[in-house]
Amino acid sequence: MSETTTLISSASETPSRQAERIITYAQAGVEGVREEMRRNPDIFYIGQGIGPRGGNFQQSRGLWEEFGEERVRDTPIAERAQAGMGVGAALAGSHPIIDIVFLDFTLEAMGEIVQQASTIHYISNGRYKVPMLLRAAGGGVRSTGPHHSHTFWSFFAHIPGLKVAVPSAPADVKGLIKTALRDENPVMFIEHKGLYNTKGHVPEEEYLIPFGEARIARAGKHVTLVTLGMMVQRSLDAAAKLTESGISVEVIDLRTLVPLDKETIFASVAKTGRLAIVDEAYASCGVSAEVAALVAGEALDELDAPILRICTRPTPHTFSPSTDAYLVPSVDRIVSEVADLVGKKI
Repeated sequence: MSETTTLISSASETPSRQAERIITYAQAGVEGVREEMRRNPDIFYIGQGIGPRGGNFQQSRGLWEEFGEERVRDTPIAERAQAGMGVGAALAGSHPIIDIVFLDFTLEAMGEIVQQASTIHYISNGRYKVPMLLRAAGGGVRSTGPHHSHTFWSFFAHIPGLKVAVPSAPADVKGLIKTALRDENPVMFIEHKGLYNTKGHVPEEEYLIPFGEARIARAGKHVTLVTLGMMVQRSLDAAAKLTESGISVEVIDLRTLVPLDKETIFASVAKTGRLAIVDEAYASCGVSAEVAALVAGEALDELDAPILRICTRPTPHTFSPSTDAYLVPSVDRIVSEVADLVGKKI
């Protein structure tokens, strides 16, 4: 880390002197990658449509023009080949960015990600490392159905040897992707399709956000909402509505799942006495189950009520807008279920 690099911790806000600059989530990711590619010539970027077109979500816009085809290269639709190429290149000394584009299709590359990338450091007794960033967009948006709406972050958090980041805000995308590109481990970097056009304050100065430090997105005293990705904004919107009914909600944005910042969760629960986890993924064997188990196992005495999990209902996503809206946690559903947890009628 250079002497001019700022480390932004969980409690930090964007520096006030930079507060005037507002850019999109997609632009913030591009900035982070561009800065790291300028800093480290061993980084190269491959993926479907990430060259001259700039990516399905403009997540690589302008990088091909600056770095050329040798470092930013389009690939065929061949996720397993992309991931395998990344593992080999990382072992040979490069730091590849492998853009799978849609998180759903990481399933085509699970052998390379789970069986190879995550294990090589361990089975080689530390002789070999796989510094590789696997980038993909997850989550449902505009009722894209069962093949383009998945939220598989729990799959990867289950695997030792993989780090997992799920940023919810533009500043976090940039700070976390820069941290990921300086890590010697394989990192799953999962962005939400519905967030790419959202805007927020992003410092122009050099900064990194450490993995394993959650962000307190809103302070509160009656109930803790732990969440990630798109659900952070919905939880904040719900918290604003609940405040009108006298319910003060603390919203914690996990930012990374591996490593997971359980200390921030425990401290919040000790203050509020109630916990709800809001996750766009399914409840079974997911992030909500892990957080609930951690709190039940290590902070049970702090709870004044049962743990609440608000997740996507357990059925495949649909192409019907009304049905899909019913499946995924909405602001109104969060408000209603949290109010019940606190014992208030709204």
